[in-house]
Amino acid sequence: MKTNKGMLNGIDVDRLLATADAIGKETSLATFRFRARNSWVRGAHNRSTIQDFYGAGQEDSSRTTPFVLHGGEPPVLLGENEGPNAGEYVLHALAGCLTTTLVLYAAARGIRLDEVRSTLEGDVDARGFLGLDESVRNGFEKVRVTFQVKGDATDEQLEELCRLAQDRSPVFDIVTRPVPVEVKLARGADRKVA
Repeated sequence: MKTNKGMLNGIDVDRLLATADAIGKETSLATFRFRARNSWVRGAHNRSTIQDFYGAGQEDSSRTTPFVLHGGEPPVLLGENEGPNAGEYVLHALAGCLTTTLVLYAAARGIRLDEVRSTLEGDVDARGFLGLDESVRNGFEKVRVTFQVKGDATDEQLEELCRLAQDRSPVFDIVTRPVPVEVKLARGADRKVA
């Protein structure tokens, strides 16, 4: 990252650069563990709470109130629109991470942004998750992201920011490369729901 000073795009560039420098010097600060706790409500409705996480060498307690996210399905998929469905949350997470990454790198490069918008679409063939055709994926077959970015930058700089967003976004990495996921059933006393 390039050295800049002050606030740009709502980012404290000095703090951003100091954080990157500190992590570069003490790699144990780079380890983060994010958590979500989910409970089924009824039907297609479930609720996640997100509050605590581990990062920068310690448990974080800065969030005094948990974030509560409701998941559901539209009626055509047997829900009652209790909240976005899981695929829509993935699109939201991808959009948010790409946008944040783009804005951070713009600030670090001294590029002022006036507007960043994106549209995401994901295609799903329901035959996969319904078990009707084993040759069809259960999840998205393809995701399309279109950015509209306005700011004090050339077209080449904006293209570079879009490339950097893809290269450095943790969620882009999660959805474009296989991630090991361990799923287990709690046994005995461990079956209590938090």
